[in-house]
Amino acid sequence: MATEYALRMGDGSRVFMTKDKIKEDVLAGAGNAVDYGEVPDLSANEVEKLIEIITMPGKAVSVEYGMEVPVTHDISTIRLDGDQGNSGVGIPSSRLVGILTHERAFGADTMELGHIDYSYKPVKPIVSQECQTMEMCQNLTTIPLFYGAMPNMGLYYTPDGPFENPGDLMKAFKLEEAFASIEHSAEHLSRDIVWIMQKLWASGADGVNLDTTAAAGDGDAFGTLTAVKALRQQFPDMYIEVGMAGESIIGMHGMLEFEGHALAGLWPQQQAPVVEKAGASVFGPVVNTNTSRTFPWNLARSITFIKAAAKASKIPVHVDMGMGVGGIPMLETPPIDAVTRASKAMVEMAGVDGI
Repeated sequence: MATEYALRMGDGSRVFMTKDKIKEDVLAGAGNAVDYGEVPDLSANEVEKLIEIITMPGKAVSVEYGMEVPVTHDISTIRLDGDQGNSGVGIPSSRLVGILTHERAFGADTMELGHIDYSYKPVKPIVSQECQTMEMCQNLTTIPLFYGAMPNMGLYYTPDGPFENPGDLMKAFKLEEAFASIEHSAEHLSRDIVWIMQKLWASGADGVNLDTTAAAGDGDAFGTLTAVKALRQQFPDMYIEVGMAGESIIGMHGMLEFEGHALAGLWPQQQAPVVEKAGASVFGPVVNTNTSRTFPWNLARSITFIKAAAKASKIPVHVDMGMGVGGIPMLETPPIDAVTRASKAMVEMAGVDGI
């Protein structure tokens, strides 16, 4: 009887697979990335290397000596004091305590300060409080400390914002009005990000993390990239990390361009040069996990995409790894067996510069 390996489905549930079945899914997952993204396929040696990583004995694995990479964090200290649905563990603590815990107990390479709502728009009324907290945290930490939040352009649409929801307008066949709403929202988003980071930079922030870029589609991407360009012009030394929301930018508008590049439909390897051109220091590409597929299928697909993105990028690539992205199962507390194997494969095979 063939040996079966205990692995995961994309939703985190346990599944047992033979090596032949693993290889079948690895080839299928990589092939899916090739078909959709028009990227190079994995070589025979790479397929065997990935199978070797997936079937390694032990619950957790690690990279080879000398291949360690830095790790940046999003959602700040919410992973400690936040609820489980937000990958938190509900430990009552302040943001300062959380940051110090990450630095001194967890050995984090970098950390960020972030608002509990974790979007730029809600920070506007309390920016002075955030500046004060940033100064206090900087006085007590050594590692690079960024300010992080999501562009989250959806907050600019009704009922949360001033502009009518383009989805509602499109359903009413009011396309021109929908496009105008997206464009106005992108303008406000860009303005808010720049204004907030002017304040935080003056208060000692070491950089900015723009997390989940393009979650609201190409308008979200346009507003964020415009903000990145403005920040780079004003602050040449600012560390700017742009992490994406999904593997392909949704064309909610469909006709928006940044520096001559149409944004709708861009895959990771196409996003990288645009993010670089905007002035970002680091690019965080995403590949989404399919919950109905196996871990080998999802990981092979992710590796194929990210390998192409890393090759296309002239700036460091810190791939987004977490629940539901990077081959990791979509689960509030991702299983360590999948997390470590996916991370090892990203470093050793895709050639990422960080996670």
